[in-house]
Amino acid sequence: MWELFKTFFHIGLFTFGGGYAMIPLIESKVVDEKRWIDREMLLDLIAIAQSCPGIFAVNIGIFIGYKLRRTPGALVCALGTSLPSFIIILVIALFFRHFRENEFVDRFFRGLRPAVVALIAAPVFKMGKRANITFQSVWIPVVAALLIWQFGVSPVYVILIAGLSGYAYGQYIKN
Repeated sequence: MWELFKTFFHIGLFTFGGGYAMIPLIESKVVDEKRWIDREMLLDLIAIAQSCPGIFAVNIGIFIGYKLRRTPGALVCALGTSLPSFIIILVIALFFRHFRENEFVDRFFRGLRPAVVALIAAPVFKMGKRANITFQSVWIPVVAALLIWQFGVSPVYVILIAGLSGYAYGQYIKN
């Protein structure tokens, strides 16, 4: 249990940019180093975590913790993942008015933005390869993103349509 907590605390502590930016570190720690799950299961857990309400990284932690140690493992991983953010936000809140106008802090966060984009883009491309997204099927996530971003279609509708389309494809076209 202590190993679960330490691992997910480390993931929560050293990842900037939110849940999606945590994917490379989760993959490195949980799949490559600890070998608690394989890459295919991580891909499945990412899909499930995206579908569930709540914080993406905490959801993945809960699923991995539950797989390894049931409910206590899920609670430990959730705490380990979320505690660093809670502590950091608490410290920032305590001292925010002292450094919110600081030019160094402003420049630091401006410089951090491109790195966060890269941290999010890298696992997206890796997941795309593992999910067998090819040049013939790349239009699906592109159209989904455009529907949500440009046309304001609710992601719920996009997910429902994608799920029903995938089911129909698997039932009637692929077979």
